[in-house]
Amino acid sequence: MDRVQPQQLTDLDVSDETFIGAMDLAAADVRQCTQFDAPAMPGMMFWSRVNRYIAEELTDPKRVSPRPHWNRTQRDSILRVVHPAGSHAITAISAAGGVGDLTKKVRSKNPKGRAMAALVRANEQLAFMSRDEMEFGAELDTMPLWCLLYKRTETGLLHAELSLPVRMNGKYVDEWQVRFPIHMPPLDPGVDVALRDAPGDDEGPDVQVEFVGE
Repeated sequence: MDRVQPQQLTDLDVSDETFIGAMDLAAADVRQCTQFDAPAMPGMMFWSRVNRYIAEELTDPKRVSPRPHWNRTQRDSILRVVHPAGSHAITAISAAGGVGDLTKKVRSKNPKGRAMAALVRANEQLAFMSRDEMEFGAELDTMPLWCLLYKRTETGLLHAELSLPVRMNGKYVDEWQVRFPIHMPPLDPGVDVALRDAPGDDEGPDVQVEFVGE
């Protein structure tokens, strides 16, 4: 039976199947890690592979969709896919709190640096722009950046959501304009995938922010 695609994701020209499939493949890769790998390897690998598999599908010119394929960039160590219209970009990062539960707060699991902070500030400004202004002529550093947030819960299963960040407190992204839950099937990567999810993009002090949430 075909899944009912949420309209919000359709408007962004993506599908939950793309995200679920990418996380499923990344989880299979991470399960190959052993005690002989670096402690941060599962988190780094999962982050990299989720973004990789999303990019491999969306940038494929042979996509089933009749629409043009997406582009990708690794600038500032932020792995992004960019919509062919230049209307928005998407990156995957680990998160903490009530991922997928709109009644609970959520933030990035790991601290982010100056490059991510600049993109989040741009999102905050774009929140006041018209639809036409957002869809045409946007450059990479000013187009809306959506985050696919993922978290392995205490039960071992992955939860996820696609959300639009608009503010950081300290080094953590923790304020969002919109949050769309991704309805995940039972999927367990088998290990912690949030220990380290990306290389830092600056060398500033790591400001600790107390976070109360699940």
